[in-house]
Amino acid sequence: LPGLHILAIVFALEVSVGKTNTVMALNNSDVLLPCIFTTCIGFQDLVFTWYFNSTELIYHGKIKSKASEPVLVGRNPRVEFVGSTTGKDNNISIVLKNVEFSDAGKYTCHVKNPKEKNAQHNATIFLTVVQKMVETDNTLTLIIVGVVGGFIGLLVLFMLIKRVVLFIIKKTQDRKKECLVSSSGNDNTENGLAGSKAEQKAPPKA
Repeated sequence: LPGLHILAIVFALEVSVGKTNTVMALNNSDVLLPCIFTTCIGFQDLVFTWYFNSTELIYHGKIKSKASEPVLVGRNPRVEFVGSTTGKDNNISIVLKNVEFSDAGKYTCHVKNPKEKNAQHNATIFLTVVQKMVETDNTLTLIIVGVVGGFIGLLVLFMLIKRVVLFIIKKTQDRKKECLVSSSGNDNTENGLAGSKAEQKAPPKA
């Protein structure tokens, strides 16, 4: 029984909308709503549907097999299918045309595969519609990333320079110490009293 469970997981149908599940669109523009599905055992008469806010069906398609492209069953006039299932990815993406503020919400890509005992899965995208794209956000992000990256780079450089300078200073001080030791206490090292002669020969106080 555990083996069967593992097989079920391996062959399971998976649906994905990509790395991010949020999309921003400009009012009156067209927006791509991405969706792909994967299955290890292939598919036969697969059905896929797109829903707006879980209830409103905006696109309905069927795919006979991997060798054929999807066949339209029904759609909202403003929705256009832009995917392909004969290529590498089983892409069932759509484009929503002339986006309005009322189009903002949740879009669900739903897939059902009869070959996998009607296994069905879905993935969700959240669409935000804006009046004006604020490009400065991305620019600002890039500037912030650049500045932070530059700052970190400068900080690392500064730390390296500081370490090098400190290393040089330490080496110089060590040399000075060596010089002091050799000039002041070398004569008495055999007596184990380094510097004692130098102390004895200290100049008298004025």
